[in-house]
Amino acid sequence: MISQWSDDEAAACGDDPLELRVYTSRLIGQEPDLVLHGGGNTSVKADVSNPFGETEEILYVKGSGWDLETIETAGFAPVRKDVLLKMAGLERLSDSEMVRLQRSAMIDPSAPTPSVEAILHAIIPFRFVDHTHADAVVTITNTPNGIERIGEIYGDRIFIVPYVMPGFELAREVYNMTRDIDWHQFEGLILLNHGVFTFGDDARSSYERMIQIVAEAEHYLDAHAPWDDDREVEAEEDLDGLARLRRSVSRHAGAAMIARSDTRPTAVAFSMRDDMRDIATRGPLTPDHVIRTKSVPLVAESDPDDEVIAYVDQYREYFDRHTDGNLTCLDPAPRWIVRPGAGTVALGRNNHDAGIVADLVAHTTRAIERAEALGGWEALEESDLFEVEYWELEQAKLARVGTLPVLSGKVALVTGAASGIGRACVNHLRAAGACVSALDVREEVLHVFEEWDDVLTLVCDVTDHGDVGDAVASTVRRFGGLDIVVSNAGIFLPSESIAEMSAETWDRSLAVNLSGHRNVIQKCVPFLELGIDPAVVIIGSKNVVAPGPGVAAYSVAKAGLVQLARVATLELAGAGIRVNVLHPNDVFDTGIWTDEVLESRAAHYGMDVEEYRTRNLLGVEIMSSDVAAMAVAMAGPLFSRTTGAQVAIDGGNDRTI
Repeated sequence: MISQWSDDEAAACGDDPLELRVYTSRLIGQEPDLVLHGGGNTSVKADVSNPFGETEEILYVKGSGWDLETIETAGFAPVRKDVLLKMAGLERLSDSEMVRLQRSAMIDPSAPTPSVEAILHAIIPFRFVDHTHADAVVTITNTPNGIERIGEIYGDRIFIVPYVMPGFELAREVYNMTRDIDWHQFEGLILLNHGVFTFGDDARSSYERMIQIVAEAEHYLDAHAPWDDDREVEAEEDLDGLARLRRSVSRHAGAAMIARSDTRPTAVAFSMRDDMRDIATRGPLTPDHVIRTKSVPLVAESDPDDEVIAYVDQYREYFDRHTDGNLTCLDPAPRWIVRPGAGTVALGRNNHDAGIVADLVAHTTRAIERAEALGGWEALEESDLFEVEYWELEQAKLARVGTLPVLSGKVALVTGAASGIGRACVNHLRAAGACVSALDVREEVLHVFEEWDDVLTLVCDVTDHGDVGDAVASTVRRFGGLDIVVSNAGIFLPSESIAEMSAETWDRSLAVNLSGHRNVIQKCVPFLELGIDPAVVIIGSKNVVAPGPGVAAYSVAKAGLVQLARVATLELAGAGIRVNVLHPNDVFDTGIWTDEVLESRAAHYGMDVEEYRTRNLLGVEIMSSDVAAMAVAMAGPLFSRTTGAQVAIDGGNDRTI
């Protein structure tokens, strides 16, 4: 690790200490080996004039909910330093009371809640303070002789603090330990099993002390426990087993979960270690990870359902061992899984949460292996981990958790997704909380959704069995399973009468508009059977019940599609899979409705374009988003008791009524 300090970038901050604080906080935040997903905190002390003309020393400390990588000045909570120091002198204080007092000492009540480490930042008598959970340092302290190794690396330049629960207890311990020390003789604090604090009277010195301390730990690990990123080992793929695990975990978590697999060689090699079951279940890298990962993973080697049930039973026993009778038990389902020979799996209520867990797992497994090479992985005692997992501040959050989007944790697949109805369905499903696999025969699909990590884009020809099978496998591989299918891909060929129709027109329409849907349903069914409240929504057409001359190939294919849907409804109901059909008509923001086509069709009916757009009974224009909204409703709980339905999205058509 090297310093990323830039004189030019720092100069752009001027003399504003808060701007400099933002700058070096972001430098720290962009280093995943220092902090991950909201971990760590930073502060700066500054003199501020209040409305009465008095000067107060204010601690600007990272606020709750902000990430160092992207933090702005608004992300720092301004707290009166003198109040924080008075709090440090108290004999006891619950963390909820601490949070209340810290908020009451803020000079801006609209600012975010101060970090729980605010008191500790105030105690340290330097202008700038940085705190990280540096992997290298914590890895070394998580060994039986970690203290000795820290002394070997740093000598007497570092002040060592034994593990204490973060928050007021930690601040109080440091306050008592450092009352009579000369802080200038130290370059930083190392909190065993927790992290590092550095400090300085300017932003650069505090930041570069952090980099130097961590770099020394990294050099020590490289010398005594080298890490190999280039191991040659391949995962044993078992997508069926992955989907079963996801379904079982979701049931015990009480909500659908996204399951992110890590099949990189390092993850697979970890999963194949002879001692994996022992070392993987000793505890996390740092105690604050338990809030996202729980204290131990599930090791899945045989029957997914039985193994998840066993894990749940063990978790409840763990809770019963440590609860004081006043705590609310969290859901007992695992948040990460080791699959021998197949790598690891991270789970979360949405793609974002699963991604965070995946990052934590990758850092944890690397730390475990390196600590083992140093003499053994030794995490905190179970009681310490429980204390963090059931921290009163975390328990308080349970009462404030908002309602998740209706399809959170669900996995959907949409065909014909590059434009029109398909594109709208992807957008609506994603807005409802689902992860989506977006398929289209056109490469355009690869660019439409590229900024979203929760959308997997795939070029796929639905008439090609191999293409469809590969796309379904890629979906399960990426998100862990499949719950929703919107079978939308279709084509509308130029009008031809039956007498003049070419065989190519007929065959092409049936291949895409009928057989393509069969291919999709057929390949998806094995994973839908392992899905969570699985649903298929098929996009039909008004032409099924009200065909027009010149479109026999299209109308016949769509009529066959409805018959396919009806049979699928009968066959799949026993597996809990719902199948419903939407019949849109005159959806004018799709590719087939060019300006020329609109003008031609309007003229054919003796109307202007605007009249033609609203020629249904309700006199409204039908858009792709209207169809997508109904597709999402059919895929969700609103239609949980409905299958075999056919619903028109056409504003009312007298020919179909």
